[in-house]
Amino acid sequence: MDSLPLVEPVQVTIGGDTSIPRMISGLWQLAGGHDERVDIDAAARAMKPLVDLGLNCFDMADHYGDAGRFQATSLGNLVAFTKWCPPENGIKSFQAAEKAVDLALQRMGQKQITLMQYHIWDYSDDTYWHNLVYLRAMQKEGKIKHIGVTNVDAAHLELLIETGFKITTNQISCSVLDQRLVRGRLASVCEKNKVGVLAYGTLLGGFFSEKWLDQPEPEDLNKLNWSLRKYLRFIRAAGGWKLFQGLLRALSTISHEHGVSIAAVATRYVLDIPIVSAVIVGCRLSAETSEYARRNLEAFSFVLSEDNHALIRKAQGALLDIPGDCGDEYRRPPYLTATGDLSHHLKDHQEDGLAMAIAAGKRIEYSTGSPWEPIAGYCRAVRIDGYIYVSGTTANSSGNIGIPVLGGHSARSQTVAIFDIISRALKALGGTLSDVVRTRVIVKDEADCEDVSRAHGWVFQCQGIRPSNTLFVANLVGTEYLVEIEAEARLGSNDVLRLSA
Repeated sequence: MDSLPLVEPVQVTIGGDTSIPRMISGLWQLAGGHDERVDIDAAARAMKPLVDLGLNCFDMADHYGDAGRFQATSLGNLVAFTKWCPPENGIKSFQAAEKAVDLALQRMGQKQITLMQYHIWDYSDDTYWHNLVYLRAMQKEGKIKHIGVTNVDAAHLELLIETGFKITTNQISCSVLDQRLVRGRLASVCEKNKVGVLAYGTLLGGFFSEKWLDQPEPEDLNKLNWSLRKYLRFIRAAGGWKLFQGLLRALSTISHEHGVSIAAVATRYVLDIPIVSAVIVGCRLSAETSEYARRNLEAFSFVLSEDNHALIRKAQGALLDIPGDCGDEYRRPPYLTATGDLSHHLKDHQEDGLAMAIAAGKRIEYSTGSPWEPIAGYCRAVRIDGYIYVSGTTANSSGNIGIPVLGGHSARSQTVAIFDIISRALKALGGTLSDVVRTRVIVKDEADCEDVSRAHGWVFQCQGIRPSNTLFVANLVGTEYLVEIEAEARLGSNDVLRLSA
């Protein structure tokens, strides 16, 4: 195809005061799994052509290895975003959070982090509430300009915002193939709360290219780099290689019409989603970086027609929806990660003492440390044999973090927070939400019943079960609490046969 005149990327403002190009250079490919050896100095030099082309925004993370120090070794006029993805180690101290932020500042050679994006591995682990409170404190100190999140679903983004956190961006997977952003609630939640979406996976790690058109499906995942390995799982979840080829052919037809690449069409499609602030394009920072960048900029040189969109919708109609909400690939099956599971992230923390007590058939009581537990003579949950009974639970925040109630004045968000607390109790005793056989829901205001019911329905839809349920209206202790829920679980009861009257 003919070479197009060089175009400049369109700019967008995030957080009300920070201007960035709508195309961000993502540095995940420099974290390993793509190249055996990365020349850091050469990679730093390769940033200059990108800046000259107007692509001066770079996205990195604490676990991207040496990628985090490119800002310090390169030139000025760069905008650097980073992420904090702390391991599940139970550390909830301000000192640990400050150490992570100071390390990021040191590596990037900055006095202030423009955008610190926080990743939550497990919503039932309350560590993230502590860490976000600490990030907010450091934001007030001036170490952080904006706080964002990565891979957060609609319910928990809403929960964070209703609790009082100002979230600037949410970085999530979005592509012509992965339509979870617009087919679920997330787009509307982001629009309502002015949260910009930073979309990655737009090119499916490189599968959206002429290279893969009319080619056989790769047989050995182990021969693929991390990106291709990950997004081949997305393709399979969406119905498989044959249906993907149909989508690729549609993009190819459109690319020929406009004289651009397939990648440019795939990128333009995502840029046209109103809530998307910018796309993140993987970048290895090599000698070929400038050439790749010029091709990527083609996405700003043309407009998709209604006929183009109709052709894409027709090809999409043959696909299956990617399961769940944005970010679910990191939290529940099918795990659409490079490894196909969470082995690189989550560990089994069940203590030997618990396993021995279960084997001995002991009564096991789980407490949260609430001062009311010894006063009132109760615990959060009790396990007897294969049964777990969870006490009435409200959206009470843990520890002394200065949050009166999780979810603020939203009964729906309080319900989401409550089930995270219940999930934590179940996990502590060897169970999961998928083992729940009964819930009892108490709502303070009858007007909130529908919102609470929808949140309850979403939680168990994610688990693939429907427990028996009672919902009633009654007064609750504490003016801030709008919902209280108790649950009963029987372990191993999540193999479902559904009968209808």
